[in-house]
Amino acid sequence: MKATQTFISTLKEAPADSEIISHQLMTRAGMIRKLGAGIYNYMPIGLRIIRKVENIIREEMNKAGAIELLMPVVQPGELWEETGRLNKMGPELLRIKDRHQREFVLQPTSEEVITDIARGEIKSYKQLPINFYQIQTKFRDERRPRFGVMRGREFTMKDGYSFDKDVDGMKASYAKMFDAYHRIFTRLGLNYRAVAADNGAIGGSGSQEFHVIADTGEDAIAYCASSDYAANLEAAEALSILTVRLEPTQAMQKIATPGVTKCEEVATLLNRPLSDTIKTIVLAADQFDPKTLQLLPGRTQIFAVLIRGDHELNEVKVSKVPGLADFRMATEAEILEAFNAAPGSLGPVGLKEGIIVVADRTVAMMSDFVCGANDSGYHLSGVNFVRDLPEPIVADIRNVIVGDQSPDGKGTLEICRGIEVGHVFMLGTRYSESMKANFLDEQGKAKPFVMGCYGIGVTRLLGAAIEQCHDERGILWPESIAPFQVVICPVSYDRSELIKTTTDQIYADLMAAGVEVILDDRGERPGAMFADWELIGVPYRIVVGEKSLKEGFIEFQARSETQAKKILPQDILKELRG
Repeated sequence: MKATQTFISTLKEAPADSEIISHQLMTRAGMIRKLGAGIYNYMPIGLRIIRKVENIIREEMNKAGAIELLMPVVQPGELWEETGRLNKMGPELLRIKDRHQREFVLQPTSEEVITDIARGEIKSYKQLPINFYQIQTKFRDERRPRFGVMRGREFTMKDGYSFDKDVDGMKASYAKMFDAYHRIFTRLGLNYRAVAADNGAIGGSGSQEFHVIADTGEDAIAYCASSDYAANLEAAEALSILTVRLEPTQAMQKIATPGVTKCEEVATLLNRPLSDTIKTIVLAADQFDPKTLQLLPGRTQIFAVLIRGDHELNEVKVSKVPGLADFRMATEAEILEAFNAAPGSLGPVGLKEGIIVVADRTVAMMSDFVCGANDSGYHLSGVNFVRDLPEPIVADIRNVIVGDQSPDGKGTLEICRGIEVGHVFMLGTRYSESMKANFLDEQGKAKPFVMGCYGIGVTRLLGAAIEQCHDERGILWPESIAPFQVVICPVSYDRSELIKTTTDQIYADLMAAGVEVILDDRGERPGAMFADWELIGVPYRIVVGEKSLKEGFIEFQARSETQAKKILPQDILKELRG
């Protein structure tokens, strides 16, 4: 391709609203142009990269036995009512009405539609297993779209769905997709990790995320450097730091701590390590009438949740504690009524009947600890379970920290940042049961499909790749998804017959060899030409200049290198493949 045959629209400066490097570079390189909040036009070079990503995904999905189809962007709201997600998804689910006032949604994902296809088309176990996928536009009405394509409202996603007759079949389908995802992200040339994850709004029995490692990633990933263990911080298991609970050595005493409300301040005042303190976080779970879904007056359960002073509460884990699935933070009035004290002096000793105490695993092993006295301006020291308060409910409810033991017992945990670009779920019968999607088994009995779900953020991958692969000059695309493999930059192409003839021959030879090459025939000055292609991120550059050419050489430079080298024109393919 020649540069004059496509559209190149680079910018010297990034727009003021571009917050992260991928947004800045994609805009400056002319790959995207903003149309509205979280909605972008994909310009020719940006679209070229998207198609390359899609082709890699499509090849690996097909190789794994998945079958491509295409489902509508606009979906009937009644399907979403069947699964209860029409209201559960909240305002992120964009709803519209047609001229007959029938409700529709713009799909953020397609579990309902694919399940509707299965219940209408798949009747027998003999048609299973089967795996469908699509690469399609999605829409989520983000409250605050930001970071360019990383958190847009409209985006392209590959979503796939497997249907099996039993759990073992689902696990086999899941394993196939997990392996296919590894091949996809490896072919994309990205540094990534597969991590254990929470299922979130999709539901199901188990899931794993694929993260591109980048310092600007929104997600924290806990991993063990000496094993394969990795998990999203929301899902990473936190073992007890203490292996045994020591016998009490101190008497419990009440100490005045006027104006001191934070664990750090209490530890300093008492000259104790922060790890000797616990903080009490008060949560409330409202009780509802299952028929009317109305709040039952006076039926709010209060929980006192205990975390060591130097640890942080993990709200996803807390929501898995029985009774806390739909918890909220207790109001100040509820705290005063339950504890007779204001926040900052709360603790688990001498609580009113009915308050449920949940302690993190580490807290449950502590002895002689410091906590609030439930008396404003006072704390207790030398507190011990059994002697001073009943044993709590014990659960993993904290975030892991660097140095924690890895759950697999093979080392300690480190934490890095990652950008989620893929997610695989074991859905089970979550959707098939609610939508009455059944097949007939070997005995002729109706059974619900056992499903899996598999997503990749196609357009999000562009941003993630740039966050990982860039320098001060621009983008450093992996070769597999770069818009072109080679750019030819002739100096004085429009003024020198020797330069033009040589350049055209190199271009023709590379095209004949199947190399993805672009010839910059725009007549730009060398500095401007080089800056454009370094910004766009083409992996290799060939410069045809009169001085070098008279010596029989051309200049060849990899995008990742700072210096060009002189080579013979006939050696270009050797350099590219070498």
